[in-house]
Amino acid sequence: MEYRRLGNAGVKVSALSLGSWVTYGTAVDIEEAARTLTAAYEAGVNFFDNAESYAKGKSEEIMGAALKRLAWPRSSYLVSTKFFWGLADRPNEKNTLNRKYLMEAMDGSLRRFGLDHIDLIYCHRPDPDTPIEEVVWAMSDLIAAGKALYWGTSEWSAEEIREAWEIADRRNLRKPQMEQPQYNLLYRDKVEKEFARLYEGIGLGLTTWSPLASGVLSGKYSSGVPSDSRLALPGYEWLRERFPEAVLKGAGALEPIAKELGATSAQLALAWCVRNPRVSTVITGASSVAQVKENMAALDIVPKLDEGIVRRMEEALAPAFAAVKR
Repeated sequence: MEYRRLGNAGVKVSALSLGSWVTYGTAVDIEEAARTLTAAYEAGVNFFDNAESYAKGKSEEIMGAALKRLAWPRSSYLVSTKFFWGLADRPNEKNTLNRKYLMEAMDGSLRRFGLDHIDLIYCHRPDPDTPIEEVVWAMSDLIAAGKALYWGTSEWSAEEIREAWEIADRRNLRKPQMEQPQYNLLYRDKVEKEFARLYEGIGLGLTTWSPLASGVLSGKYSSGVPSDSRLALPGYEWLRERFPEAVLKGAGALEPIAKELGATSAQLALAWCVRNPRVSTVITGASSVAQVKENMAALDIVPKLDEGIVRRMEEALAPAFAAVKR
């Protein structure tokens, strides 16, 4: 396993990490969570991603219970959570980053995890109704209180991140350290273009999500959408709408290239994300030990991705890239 600094922070995260979105609390219970966490940990993974809203808090409970059962040294791993969507349908408790919500949400996550601190906390989306200065003060105060170690953003614009950083700089507050954007062969402009000036400018780290574009780049949808797959799950219709048939079928173009390298399409797509040195860690998903092991094997493919292979991958996916709804 390779370990990379989280931007300009001193802490290091594994190049591949394990997240719980759409698995813990739906497809994965405590027993299976403990098995998948163990498989990842034994492969060198030291970062486990979560969010308050995943399975309406159940994901944090399952991960926390599994970590308690495994009893690893707390210094050997990092966990995250993210705030914005909320768990209640009341004013000040949903789709917000106001100070009251952030303070109370932090305490709720700590209870569900059964931990005394969370390593990385994120503002899960920008909040147009709360001044960024209020958000920065609240996140900085959570770190000052010892409830979290680093804070960052998820799916914020470069302009919003820069504004938050500059407010923190002027006020001598804890600065945002990392952003969690979607990054894969179909969604790449934000990481490769929009954020370009932030890496050196403010030392931004990236913990990227959806390296397989919700499974599309694995090629499993090239012949249709299975009824038990993520794109067919109730409540995820918005996800299905992003990927027209041309995208699902076009993603199968990676398979011949993957076979040449002795890999699966999923491993090839993961390796492409890891190849970017600006990416601190690539968050993977897995509902079984076998899936964890397949994902981890992508690290063996990274050295094989020379400029010629990468060019062929991008050319093969050009029709699918053009058809994605952004």
